[in-house]
Amino acid sequence: MPQPDYVSSLGAADPATLDEDLQIVFQKCVDKLGFVPNVLSAYSLRPNKLRNFMAMYNELMLAPSGLSKLEREMVAVVVSSANHCYYCLVAHGQAVRSLSGDPQLGEMMVMNYRVAPLDSRQRAMLDFAWKLTKSPEQVIEADREKLREAGLSSEDIFDLADTVGFFNMSNRMAIGVDMMPNVEYHGMDRPEKFVPPGKK
Repeated sequence: MPQPDYVSSLGAADPATLDEDLQIVFQKCVDKLGFVPNVLSAYSLRPNKLRNFMAMYNELMLAPSGLSKLEREMVAVVVSSANHCYYCLVAHGQAVRSLSGDPQLGEMMVMNYRVAPLDSRQRAMLDFAWKLTKSPEQVIEADREKLREAGLSSEDIFDLADTVGFFNMSNRMAIGVDMMPNVEYHGMDRPEKFVPPGKK
Protein backbone atom coordinates (compact mmCIF):
# COMPACT_ATOMS: atom_id res chain seq x y z
CA MET A 1 0.00 0.00 0.00
CA PRO A 2 1.19 3.54 -0.67
CA GLN A 3 1.85 5.89 2.21
CA PRO A 4 -1.09 8.05 3.42
CA ASP A 5 -1.93 10.92 1.10
CA TYR A 6 -1.69 13.91 3.43
CA VAL A 7 0.85 16.45 4.65
CA SER A 8 0.24 15.68 8.31
CA SER A 9 -2.65 14.59 10.48
CA LEU A 10 -3.17 18.26 11.37
CA GLY A 11 -3.38 19.45 7.77
CA ALA A 12 -1.77 22.60 6.39
CA ALA A 13 -2.65 26.20 5.67
CA ASP A 14 -3.96 27.18 2.25
CA PRO A 15 -0.83 28.59 0.51
CA ALA A 16 -2.94 31.40 -0.96
CA THR A 17 -3.62 32.69 2.56
CA LEU A 18 0.05 32.93 3.54
CA ASP A 19 1.98 36.19 3.66
CA GLU A 20 3.82 37.19 0.53
CA ASP A 21 7.27 36.25 1.85
CA LEU A 22 6.15 32.68 2.47
CA GLN A 23 4.37 32.44 -0.86
CA ILE A 24 7.66 33.46 -2.50
CA VAL A 25 9.50 30.70 -0.62
CA PHE A 26 6.92 28.12 -1.66
CA GLN A 27 7.16 29.21 -5.30
CA LYS A 28 10.96 28.93 -5.17
CA CYS A 29 10.56 25.36 -3.92
CA VAL A 30 8.24 24.53 -6.81
CA ASP A 31 10.63 26.12 -9.31
CA LYS A 32 13.65 24.24 -7.93
CA LEU A 33 12.19 20.91 -6.79
CA GLY A 34 8.83 20.69 -8.51
CA PHE A 35 7.02 20.61 -5.15
CA VAL A 36 6.86 22.22 -1.71
CA PRO A 37 8.43 19.98 0.94
CA ASN A 38 5.69 18.80 3.26
CA VAL A 39 7.63 19.93 6.33
CA LEU A 40 7.20 23.53 5.16
CA SER A 41 3.53 22.97 4.40
CA ALA A 42 3.02 21.41 7.84
CA TYR A 43 4.71 24.33 9.58
CA SER A 44 2.52 26.77 7.63
CA LEU A 45 -0.15 26.32 10.31
CA ARG A 46 2.11 28.56 12.40
CA PRO A 47 3.71 31.03 9.95
CA ASN A 48 6.16 32.59 12.41
CA LYS A 49 7.32 29.13 13.49
CA LEU A 50 7.75 28.28 9.81
CA ARG A 51 10.02 31.30 9.40
CA ASN A 52 12.03 30.31 12.48
CA PHE A 53 12.27 26.71 11.29
CA MET A 54 13.56 27.77 7.87
CA ALA A 55 16.09 30.18 9.38
CA MET A 56 17.44 27.52 11.74
CA TYR A 57 17.52 24.85 9.03
CA ASN A 58 19.32 27.12 6.56
CA GLU A 59 21.89 28.12 9.16
CA LEU A 60 22.56 24.52 10.20
CA MET A 61 22.50 22.80 6.84
CA LEU A 62 23.51 25.40 4.25
CA ALA A 63 25.73 27.97 5.98
CA PRO A 64 29.54 27.62 5.94
CA SER A 65 30.80 24.98 8.38
CA GLY A 66 33.73 22.65 8.88
CA LEU A 67 31.15 19.90 8.33
CA SER A 68 30.36 19.33 4.66
CA LYS A 69 26.77 19.40 3.44
CA LEU A 70 26.95 15.65 2.88
CA GLU A 71 28.22 15.07 6.42
CA ARG A 72 25.40 17.15 7.85
CA GLU A 73 22.85 15.19 5.83
CA MET A 74 24.42 11.92 6.99
CA VAL A 75 24.01 13.11 10.58
CA ALA A 76 20.36 13.97 9.86
CA VAL A 77 19.72 10.45 8.57
CA VAL A 78 21.52 8.69 11.42
CA VAL A 79 19.62 10.69 14.04
CA SER A 80 16.38 9.96 12.19
CA SER A 81 17.26 6.27 12.02
CA ALA A 82 17.76 6.19 15.78
CA ASN A 83 14.37 7.86 16.23
CA HIS A 84 12.57 5.89 13.47
CA CYS A 85 11.36 9.14 11.91
CA TYR A 86 9.80 8.16 8.59
CA TYR A 87 9.58 11.69 7.18
CA CYS A 88 13.21 12.59 7.79
CA LEU A 89 14.56 9.20 6.74
CA VAL A 90 12.89 9.53 3.34
CA ALA A 91 13.68 13.22 2.78
CA HIS A 92 17.25 13.24 4.05
CA GLY A 93 18.03 9.80 2.69
CA GLN A 94 17.32 11.32 -0.71
CA ALA A 95 19.67 14.21 0.10
CA VAL A 96 22.46 11.75 0.91
CA ARG A 97 21.88 9.98 -2.41
CA SER A 98 21.98 13.30 -4.23
CA LEU A 99 25.07 14.74 -2.56
CA SER A 100 27.09 11.52 -2.60
CA GLY A 101 25.99 10.26 -6.02
CA ASP A 102 25.73 6.85 -4.36
CA PRO A 103 22.26 5.31 -3.94
CA GLN A 104 23.68 2.58 -1.73
CA LEU A 105 25.04 5.06 0.80
CA GLY A 106 21.63 6.60 1.33
CA GLU A 107 20.15 3.18 2.12
CA MET A 108 23.01 2.32 4.45
CA MET A 109 22.51 5.56 6.37
CA VAL A 110 18.81 4.83 6.70
CA MET A 111 19.11 1.21 7.81
CA ASN A 112 22.46 0.87 9.58
CA TYR A 113 25.25 3.40 9.09
CA ARG A 114 27.75 0.98 10.64
CA VAL A 115 27.83 -1.13 7.46
CA ALA A 116 28.81 1.87 5.31
CA PRO A 117 32.42 2.28 4.12
CA LEU A 118 33.06 5.46 6.12
CA ASP A 119 36.34 7.18 6.85
CA SER A 120 37.43 7.58 10.49
CA ARG A 121 36.13 11.16 10.69
CA GLN A 122 32.66 10.26 9.41
CA ARG A 123 32.43 7.22 11.66
CA ALA A 124 33.41 9.24 14.71
CA MET A 125 30.82 11.89 13.85
CA LEU A 126 28.02 9.39 13.32
CA ASP A 127 28.90 7.38 16.43
CA PHE A 128 28.66 10.63 18.40
CA ALA A 129 25.34 11.53 16.73
CA TRP A 130 23.91 8.10 17.58
CA LYS A 131 25.03 8.25 21.21
CA LEU A 132 23.84 11.84 21.72
CA THR A 133 20.44 10.76 20.37
CA LYS A 134 20.01 7.40 22.09
CA SER A 135 21.77 7.99 25.42
CA PRO A 136 22.59 11.69 25.78
CA GLU A 137 23.18 11.43 29.51
CA GLN A 138 26.17 9.15 28.79
CA VAL A 139 28.04 11.64 26.58
CA ILE A 140 31.26 12.64 28.35
CA GLU A 141 34.48 14.47 27.55
CA ALA A 142 36.02 11.28 26.16
CA ASP A 143 33.41 11.33 23.40
CA ARG A 144 34.40 14.86 22.41
CA GLU A 145 38.06 13.86 22.56
CA LYS A 146 37.39 11.10 20.02
CA LEU A 147 36.01 13.74 17.70
CA ARG A 148 39.12 15.88 18.17
CA GLU A 149 41.30 12.87 17.40
CA ALA A 150 39.30 12.42 14.19
CA GLY A 151 40.17 15.97 13.18
CA LEU A 152 37.17 17.99 14.31
CA SER A 153 37.75 21.44 15.77
CA SER A 154 35.78 22.87 18.68
CA GLU A 155 33.65 24.75 16.16
CA ASP A 156 33.03 21.53 14.23
CA ILE A 157 31.96 19.73 17.40
CA PHE A 158 29.61 22.60 18.21
CA ASP A 159 28.07 22.38 14.72
CA LEU A 160 27.77 18.62 15.04
CA ALA A 161 25.99 18.78 18.40
CA ASP A 162 23.76 21.57 17.09
CA THR A 163 22.78 19.49 14.06
CA VAL A 164 22.07 16.42 16.20
CA GLY A 165 19.93 18.51 18.54
CA PHE A 166 17.97 20.09 15.69
CA PHE A 167 17.09 16.79 14.07
CA ASN A 168 16.04 15.23 17.35
CA MET A 169 13.61 18.14 17.70
CA SER A 170 12.55 17.89 14.05
CA ASN A 171 12.02 14.13 14.31
CA ARG A 172 9.79 14.48 17.32
CA MET A 173 7.78 17.21 15.64
CA ALA A 174 7.34 15.13 12.48
CA ILE A 175 6.31 12.06 14.45
CA GLY A 176 4.06 14.07 16.75
CA VAL A 177 1.96 15.48 13.89
CA ASP A 178 2.24 12.35 11.68
CA MET A 179 4.04 14.20 8.90
CA MET A 180 4.33 12.36 5.58
CA PRO A 181 7.22 12.88 3.16
CA ASN A 182 6.49 14.03 -0.37
CA VAL A 183 6.11 10.94 -2.53
CA GLU A 184 8.56 12.44 -5.04
CA TYR A 185 11.47 11.84 -2.66
CA HIS A 186 11.15 8.07 -3.01
CA GLY A 187 12.16 8.03 -6.66
CA MET A 188 14.71 10.84 -6.73
CA ASP A 189 18.41 10.16 -7.43
CA ARG A 190 17.85 6.49 -8.15
CA PRO A 191 19.40 5.61 -11.53
CA GLU A 192 17.31 3.33 -13.71
CA LYS A 193 20.16 0.85 -13.87
CA PHE A 194 22.57 1.04 -10.98
CA VAL A 195 26.03 -0.41 -11.50
CA PRO A 196 27.80 -1.04 -8.17
CA PRO A 197 31.28 0.46 -7.75
CA GLY A 198 33.96 -1.83 -9.15
CA LYS A 199 31.49 -3.67 -11.39
CA LYS A 200 31.64 -1.37 -14.42
